[in-house]
Amino acid sequence: MQIETLAPAHDRQGLRPRILHIGFGAFARAHQLVYLDQVLADGGDWGVIACRLNSGVEDLDALDAADGIYHVLEADDRGIVARPIGAVVGSVHPVRDGIAAVTGRIADPALAIISLTITEKGYALKGDGLDADHAGIKADLANPDAPRTAIGVIVAGLRARRDAGQGGLTVMSCDNLPHNGRLARAAVLDYARLLDADLAGWIEGNVRFPATMVDRIVPALNDKALALIEQATGRADPNSILTEPFRQWVIEDDFAAGRPAFEDAGAQMVQDVAPFEEMKLRMLNGSHSFLACLGQLAGCETVSDCMDDPVLRDAARRLMLTEQAPTLRPLPGVDIADYADQLIARFGNSTLQHRTAQIATDTSAKLPQRLVAPAAAHLAADRDWPLTALAIAGWMRLVRQTVEGGGKPADPMADRLAQVVADTQDGGDYVTAMLALTQVFLVELAADPRFAAPIASAYLNIVRTGARTAIANAMGAA
Repeated sequence: MQIETLAPAHDRQGLRPRILHIGFGAFARAHQLVYLDQVLADGGDWGVIACRLNSGVEDLDALDAADGIYHVLEADDRGIVARPIGAVVGSVHPVRDGIAAVTGRIADPALAIISLTITEKGYALKGDGLDADHAGIKADLANPDAPRTAIGVIVAGLRARRDAGQGGLTVMSCDNLPHNGRLARAAVLDYARLLDADLAGWIEGNVRFPATMVDRIVPALNDKALALIEQATGRADPNSILTEPFRQWVIEDDFAAGRPAFEDAGAQMVQDVAPFEEMKLRMLNGSHSFLACLGQLAGCETVSDCMDDPVLRDAARRLMLTEQAPTLRPLPGVDIADYADQLIARFGNSTLQHRTAQIATDTSAKLPQRLVAPAAAHLAADRDWPLTALAIAGWMRLVRQTVEGGGKPADPMADRLAQVVADTQDGGDYVTAMLALTQVFLVELAADPRFAAPIASAYLNIVRTGARTAIANAMGAA
């Protein structure tokens, strides 16, 4: 495969620690940092401090040893472009450096933005606010000077910033959550109110929480990807990453202390992200979850394997256009059919080797916005939703199959899911028990036969015929 390795895009000498990125994992390296690095080609001092809160000490050590430089390999079936990224100016980890090093970075007067990729579970949410009964949140409130959760760390840092007499800044969520800015604001303010009402007032008046929509497929690294990285860069590097050429970033233009010119790198600066995030969460992420669960049940290891199966490929596109698109608000200038075709083409990128098991991680936290909300919209409009029902049922079947096979679901609710499997006979009783999980399904929705019956029927069809035949049958009936 042809690999083109680019030269560095900018001089790093003038960079300062202006952005703290919490959750410096694969997605941040392949998405936000690529935009920023491109912006820096035209000048500016927007350096990034890479922060991890739990695992990742060794990766940050390796990043520091490489002077903050790593490569992003943008790959498809035509070839690879290896892009050096030089926006990182340092790293911090509470286990390695102490929590004061993290909060001190937030209090630094040079800092203007805290950006986040901490996944859905990192916000410790319950509904539209903070889950005050979350074990990590309770522990942080009991010992606020040594927080462990992302929300506790952010608030501790903002308290240090206020106490040092510094001005406000921006907390920018880049996670796949609808209304991620509003939810980040709610989690931070709810925590601060439980800790210190005056601090909550200061945050409310001085900190901004813009919403964003992010899109780039970034699979977990496998041996093939690691070999390509070594071939392109001449060395093994745990921080370099393989991704697709496509990227998109839509950002609400609401910043407290300035921002990089993200639009110069192709980001869309808008007043309202919501229509864009709904389109992406439902059409891309919803179909990804459909393929992750049902594809695994059908024996497909990767998304590109799913695209090689005409039944799964056609079902994913039909889900997008007939069951997801009708639930979206109008988005002027966007051709939904063309967007669906672009997604199908991206899913077929075999170089990425994007594993269905990786996409299925944390599905209980993803279902509400990706599949349950569209199903509720169809109920309200009296429309059929057979493929959405199959996707939800597919998740239930995958959970049961995993537990009965001696495994543990890769899910924040893993123990609860295993208990449901242990406590129920397979079939309708099991589906009813899964629908009773209030973290995933609203009580009134689960109790509605118009919602529960299609999912139970889809589940039994998967058990009787297998996932692929169940999909084919649903397609034939549609």
